[in-house]
Amino acid sequence: MSRALMGPYTRTISVGAVIVFGLVFALTGARHTTWEALLPLFEWMETTPPGVISQSYGAAFALVEAAHLIAMAVLGGAVLVADGRLLGLILRDFPLRRVLDQSHRLFVWSLAAMILTGVFMACGVALKVYYLNVFWYKMLALVTGVLFVFFVRRPLLRGDVENINPQLLRLVGIASLMIWFSVAATGRWIGFSG
Repeated sequence: MSRALMGPYTRTISVGAVIVFGLVFALTGARHTTWEALLPLFEWMETTPPGVISQSYGAAFALVEAAHLIAMAVLGGAVLVADGRLLGLILRDFPLRRVLDQSHRLFVWSLAAMILTGVFMACGVALKVYYLNVFWYKMLALVTGVLFVFFVRRPLLRGDVENINPQLLRLVGIASLMIWFSVAATGRWIGFSG
């Protein structure tokens, strides 16, 4: 859609459309049909080199899992620092722009490491996680978090953040913390479910 048609609310309308699509997908038979169609992919994942290595060498899986946990810790730290600064709770002596930019850089690198190591680990236990409902909740929360960061939070805070309403900054910080807490909680829940 052209910007002229949607006016100044392009991102808002786009996010609303994604939410409506997600709800329609979740509340219709499309969700179950898609889930069933993904089974061959998960069966194939266990036969890939990462899947075979994960299943054959416990030490390799443990090393990758340690890297995954470190990446999650760095990502969580980047989120806490940026959102804590947005809420005005920490690092008040540092410019908001500097804190946001540096924490975002850490966030991107740790997200990439977390996804790479997560895919490696999932290949080793692909059929196990396929049948875990909480795995799908975590993937939904992770996708929501990534979309929020790159399509809502980052574009909103890219400009002159000092002129943005402080209440809006707090709202963005709270929303971000809630989303990423959901990602962490569902990820931990996978550990208890397996």
